[in-house]
Order: sequence, then structure tokens, then C-alpha cells
Amino acid sequence: FELIEKLLQNRSVILERSLTCPNDNRFQTLQEQCKRFIGENPKPNYGCQVTIQSEQEKQLMKQYRREEKRNARKEKQAGEDGEVSGEGLMCFDPKELRLQRELALLNARSMPVLSKQREVEFEKIHYPHVYDSRAEAMRTSAFIGGAKVFLPESVQRENNKMYEEVKIPHSEPMPIGIEEKIVYIKDLDEIGQLAFKGMKRLNRIQSIVFETAYNTNENMLICAPTGAGKTNIAMLTVLHEIRQHVQHGVIKKDEFKIVYVAPMKALAAEMTNYFSKRLEPLGITVKELTGDMQLSKGEILRTQMLVTTPEKWDVVTRKSVGDVALSQLVKLLILDEVHLLHEDRGPVLESIVARTLRQVESTQSMIRILGLSATLPNYLDVATFLHVNPCIGLFYFDGRFRPVPLGQTFIGIKTTNKVQQLNHMDEVCYENVLKQIMAGHQVMVFVHARNATVRTAMGLREKAKNNGHICHFLSPQGSDYGQAEKQVQRSRNKQLRELFPDGFSIHHAGMLRQDRSLVENLFSNGHIKVLVCTATLAWGVNLPAHAVVIKGTQIYAAKRGSFVDLGILDVMQIFGRAGRPQFDKFGEGIIITTHDKLSHYLTLLTQQNPIESQFLESLADNLNAEIALGTVTNVEEAVKWISYTYLYVRMRANPLVYGISHKAYQMDPGLEKHREQLVIEVGRKLDKARMIRFEERTGFFSSTDLGRTASHYYIKYNTIETFNELFDAHKTEGDILAIVSKAEEFEQIKVREEEIEELDTLLNDFCELPAPGGVENNYGKINILLQTYISRGEMDSFSLISDSAYVAQNAARIVRALFEIALRKRWPAMTYRLLNLSKVIDKRLWGWVSPLRQFSVLPPSVLSKLEEKNLTVDKMKDMRKDEIGHMLHHVKIGLKVKQCVHQIPSIIMEATIQPITRTVLRVRLNIAPDFTWNDQVHGTVG
Repeated sequence: FELIEKLLQNRSVILERSLTCPNDNRFQTLQEQCKRFIGENPKPNYGCQVTIQSEQEKQLMKQYRREEKRNARKEKQAGEDGEVSGEGLMCFDPKELRLQRELALLNARSMPVLSKQREVEFEKIHYPHVYDSRAEAMRTSAFIGGAKVFLPESVQRENNKMYEEVKIPHSEPMPIGIEEKIVYIKDLDEIGQLAFKGMKRLNRIQSIVFETAYNTNENMLICAPTGAGKTNIAMLTVLHEIRQHVQHGVIKKDEFKIVYVAPMKALAAEMTNYFSKRLEPLGITVKELTGDMQLSKGEILRTQMLVTTPEKWDVVTRKSVGDVALSQLVKLLILDEVHLLHEDRGPVLESIVARTLRQVESTQSMIRILGLSATLPNYLDVATFLHVNPCIGLFYFDGRFRPVPLGQTFIGIKTTNKVQQLNHMDEVCYENVLKQIMAGHQVMVFVHARNATVRTAMGLREKAKNNGHICHFLSPQGSDYGQAEKQVQRSRNKQLRELFPDGFSIHHAGMLRQDRSLVENLFSNGHIKVLVCTATLAWGVNLPAHAVVIKGTQIYAAKRGSFVDLGILDVMQIFGRAGRPQFDKFGEGIIITTHDKLSHYLTLLTQQNPIESQFLESLADNLNAEIALGTVTNVEEAVKWISYTYLYVRMRANPLVYGISHKAYQMDPGLEKHREQLVIEVGRKLDKARMIRFEERTGFFSSTDLGRTASHYYIKYNTIETFNELFDAHKTEGDILAIVSKAEEFEQIKVREEEIEELDTLLNDFCELPAPGGVENNYGKINILLQTYISRGEMDSFSLISDSAYVAQNAARIVRALFEIALRKRWPAMTYRLLNLSKVIDKRLWGWVSPLRQFSVLPPSVLSKLEEKNLTVDKMKDMRKDEIGHMLHHVKIGLKVKQCVHQIPSIIMEATIQPITRTVLRVRLNIAPDFTWNDQVHGTVG
């Protein structure tokens, strides 16, 4: 109050001083700023003849002119009245105001015409279990191979005529936090102690996630480097589920099922062994479910945990009958390698998760989802897709949590000449291998073809000898070296014997099991310094080395029918083998690729590319599966179904990638209309292919026999269109094979010039039926490969061997689907033909050869004589063993042939007919087996 009183008392003095206050200094400062600005920008910012103005500048100019007029009026008024204006009272001189506005205009003029409004910076949300140093570390950006890449500040680069090298040093391990407590196995309950028998404690990552994994039902996403122990995290969730079903100390095994989805069959087998061993003390049965086999009801009841592949689990859950009990009993779904969402198989994972989430909602039954993944950039999107609460169930661990920190080196060879490229790759590979060997380390060199292992190992050894470095590669002559040398000399593999004395060796799936085991033991004991191998070693045995080198990134993919880039999953798995936890402070991963692929691998391995969805490509097949299953019956439900996919999450986060304009997204932020449009377009396509019936007026879907067959046999929409066009009741076996060869499943198989000669030989030697299209066309090649496979023909080219296995695997399934279609259409002759053809492919025997060819105990010469003499199974059943022996000019073999004849399945059938009424007959059939059962031949009955 005293201050207000003083102000009022001295009002006149204050007013007088304010009127005489010198504004000159401020005025001069503004004038100087304007002059300086004009001095710095004497030239016009835009073209002299054309004036370009933004809307913002236009408004500023209008405001400036209005202010000038207003000031002029006020000055005139003040001059006439002889009084002080309001602005003058407040010490705001009109000239000063004008100068301020001019300065603002000049600033506006210097800015880009299409300048963005400054975006509001939101405070970044901190999640409790996200340890991501990438955002802080990626300070440096550089152009690598013509693409902008963000790199850590500590990066080292070398650029010369031959190659460009980017070296990312290993990161220091994450310091242990105050709240972190290591979990000891002795502190767990009885179930936990039994399962983790032989272990003393959990590692850091496992201890951090322990509380959520072991004591809650929360969905989880674990992103951690390879080798960080994610399998044991899966085990914690498995044990939590088992503990939920314990009553009075007894596990109620028939109340739950656990499903572990592994990306590869090899990995599925490994996981089955791991979980079986760990869960055996609890009496839990773990089974592998891969390939085309169906589980019987008995097996379902006896199994508590299934290890399967995405495709197999998709097929199982697509069926509304048969395996329905299985999907209803699932309480825990573990998805390994979730970062595969951006690869070709990603849509299968999306389909599985969407189906599971909808099942949870519709049945109100709890199914916990655990996603295991390598470190990926947009982990929040994946967490949203898996319905993970980011504050509880999201765990992200960067490279600092690796058991052994990893240094990464990326080398891009610059030449585009293929021969030079290979020579330069060999040279760079040798330099890096030598550097590691001289530092006293062991090295694994990964190549992508079996024959390349020998070629590379021999090449490296030759270079070492020529340069006088071979002494560094020799194994130390320890006490057990003599024993190791004896073991190698006993091997029948010539290359192993030749390479071992110089400290080199090879390893690939084509070698004998005993040779592979020998190499693994010799490497782990330090007798082999350089091991050249294929990626199968990285997926199988855990055999780490200090340094791993990936030489070249082109790998033949039968599924694509061409050479493709080595997948990120393989690279991560191989790099995961770098560094031995017991001996090394850090490991080194080196990748040698072509210069144009350098940025690709850099961005993938430094997690800069967000993982996008591939679901749109297979939307028709997946929608058909849901309609056949009965979970989607109209457009509205289909729109809702899409909202459960990763596609929906990414469409909202990055609409432009999925063809949604910014304006369309603003008008439809929930993408309701866009999803509806997608569903209607796909619905029309499926209706046209007669896979569903789509009533557009009401929006209702109903499945057809064709659609259900396509769903159950995993047949693509385009293949069904081909069948509709070409398949009818009068086709011969040759025509059927020609139709199968045109299936969409084989679209990626291409004819290569270097294969034509061999294909011609295969066509002449092994093809019993005509192959339309010949060796020049893709479908002709597929037909030749399929017939060669049935005839058990041998092939030389590794790409043809790979293609042949792929063709055979898919052809069997497609023929069975055609059989189902013919059956539904009631074409008896065609159904019989297809059933025979299906057996022909499965057994790899043509229908007109002797069925005894299925028995490996009979020599080929005997089988040929049987066919020459036209001795059928029925004829031989009536003959004595000595008669058969005499006919074959080999008396002793008669007994063996007779035994085999009696092992071929056949039945005796008796029918009795009894009239009941004038129009009803009772037919009684008595069916009895008429063959000898042999477990070695027929298999055991579960």
C-alpha cells in the first residue's frame, strides 16, 4: 500500500519525466539493426523479376500498412490538439514501433518461402525398463555408399580406392543400477529350482525382467541383443503359467497348453531339446510340431508345450474343427524373433497375433503373449501391436547388455566387376583374419555355399603361405595335439585332412555328423585357428570365437529363385557368435559386402530403419482364412480385424508408406474408411475367384468349399485363380503336373542360363511325362524338377538341388489341395488320379514301377529284374520264396523279397447284405489287415 500511495503522490513528477524520457537510444539501436540487416542482405532474396510471397508475408505487409496509417492519424491528432497521445504516455513512439515491424518483415523475408511452423517439442516419455542409449549416441551423420546414415560419435572411417570401411567400437557395459538385484535360483520356489537345476543365478537382463515375467500375467516384449539369454526369460513365463495350474502340489496338465513359435525348423528342434531337458523334472511334455503332420487327440492331451513354426501354427489355428481343442487350451504364446515382421514371413506372425487377440476378446479367456526380439528401433509400435503395457511389460536392452560387448566393422568393396569383387573380398578378408590371428585370437569366416567353404579356406591358406605368415596360423604343439591329429587323419574327408596341419578347417551341413562334431571339438580346444563355415553353424551349436567375418552377403534363396541379400536375422545370429564370455572382454563382428549394400547393413545393424508391415501383400489370403474360420462374417468385422494387425499400427504411424495421403489421414485419423476400402476391394477379388460369397449390399461374407480348401492347404489366391482357369475333370497326370507348375507358390523360380544344359539332361533322363514349356520357361523348369524328384534323379548344380527341394515340398501340398477340390466337385476319376499322384510325390515312385522300390533292403538290380519279369505284388503273394529266387537267378534273395511283399499294406474285406424293408438294406463290412506289421517299415503307433 505504501508504494501505491507514493506513486499517487508523485504522479505529476513521474508523468513529466516520462514525456521527456530519451527514446533516442532505443530508436538508434533499432535503426542500426535494420541497416545491418539490409547491409548483410543487399541482394533480393528471390528472383528480380518475380516476387514470391508466402501467406505469412502477405499478412505482415497488410499489418504494416495498417499500422502506418494508424500512426499517421494519431500523430496528426496529437499535433492539432497539442496533447500527448496514449502511445506517447506509455513511452511507445510510433517511429520506434514502425522500425520494430520493419525488422520483423525483414526477418520474415529472409526465411524460406515454405518454412514450417516450429513444431512443439513434447517432453519425451520415459519408460522404466527401456535402456536405449542410441538416441544420445547417434550424433554424427555421414554419407555411406550414397545414403545418409547416423553413426555414433566414436565411429572410425577409412575410405580408399578398394573399399570403404566403417568401424563402430564396442560400447562399454551398462553400469549396474542401485535398484538392480541379481536373482539367485536358491531364492526361487520349488518349481523354479527344479527347472533351473544346475544354474546358480539369473543374469542381469533375466533379473531385471524376473518380477514381471515370473509373478504377473502381463504381456511382454523383450528386445535384447543375441546371446543375452532370452530363452531363459521365456522359461520364466512358462514356469509362471505352470504355477497357475498347481493344486495341492499336483500340476493339472490337461488345463493348459504353451506354444513357442520359432522362426526356423532347426531352431524349433533346438528349443524342443532345451525345454524338454529343463521341464523334465516337472513331468511336462514338450513336442515339436513342424512339417505337415497333424497331432492326434491323444498326442494333444499328452503334450503341455508345443514348439512350432509360424506357418504351421497359422495352419493349425485356421481350422475350426480337429485342432480346435488345441487353440482353446493355449494360455501362453511365445513368439521368438518378432523383428521378422518386416520380412516375407511377417504377415504370418501378424495373422497369428490378430487371431489370438480376437480369441481373447471373444472367449474372455486369458492368453498371455511374450514377444522376444533383437534390438529394434520402433519397439513402441511392436509393443502396441502385442498389446503390451509399455510401463510394465516393455523391456528394451541395447548393446551395452551383451554378455560380451561387440565391436562392428562394415566393409564395402567398391568395384562392380564380379571377378575383381571376389578377389578384393578375398584380400580384405585375409587382411582382417591375419590381424585377429596375430593378436592371438581364433576366427570364424562365414560364407554362403558349401563349396565356398573349401575354396575360401584353401585361398586363405595359400595367401598365408605366399606372404610368409603361415607360422601364425599353426596350432600350438600341446600335449593333446598328437591325439587331435590322429582323429583328423582317421576322417574320410580329404579336405579336413589337408587343411588341419596349417590351422584351418571347414564346417557345413553337407559333411558327415562325426566330421562336424570333430571340427567343433578341435575349434573349441584351440587346435583350429581359422574355421570357414556356413550360417548353419551359427544356428546350431553354440561355438563362439573372438572374431567372426561374414565374407559376402549374396545368398541363394530357393523361395525367391535368385540370389538375395543375407537376412538381418542371419547377420545378427552370426554376430552373436562373436566373443567368448569366459575369455574375451569384447568380440568383433566384421561384414564384407559390396559398396552399394554398405548403408543397408549399417542402418539395419544400428537399428535406424523402423520395421514396416508386409501384411498388405497377403491381405487376400489372410482375410479368406478368417472368413473360412468363421471369425469374420461381414465388412465391419473385417475392418475391426485389421485393427489388431501390425499393419494398422504402422499405417497410423507412417501413413505415406502405405499410400495414405496426409490430407486423407487428417480427415480419417482412425483409418476407418481406408480399412473399409481395403476390405471391399479384397472381398470383390475373393468373390470373383469363387473363394467366398460377398453380398456387397449387406456387407456379408460366406465361405465356399474352394475358399476353405485354400485356407486349410495354405494355397495362395493367385493359384486358385489359375486352377479356376485351367483345371477340369478331364485332365491327365501330365496336365495336372503342368497346372501345378504354374502355381503362384513357384513364381520366384527362374530359369538361369548356366542351368539350361543340366535341365536338358534331366528332361531326357528322368521325365516320364511331357513337360510343357521345356527348359526355357519357368513352369517347364518346375515340371522337370518335380519329375526328376519323383524319379530320384541326381543333380549337380546346388541352386537346382535347392529349387528341387522347394518344389517337391510345395507340390505335394498343392496336389492334395487339388484332390480336395476334385472331391468336393464330385469328379470320381479325377479324384482317384490325384490321390495316386499325391502318393507318387510323397513316396517318390511312379505308379507303374514296383512298389517294392520303397524297401531299401532290396538291391536295385533285383528291383529292375522284378519289373522286367512283370512280377506284381499279387503274383508274388501266391509264389513260394524259392520260386521267386529262381526267377531272379538269386535264390537267397527270395526270402527277403517274400518278406517285403507281405509288408505292403493290404486288407481283406467281407460284406454281408441284409434287407430291412423294401427300400432299406443293411450292409455290414468286415475289414481285416492282410499284411505283416513291422515297426521299422511302418513306424510306431503313438
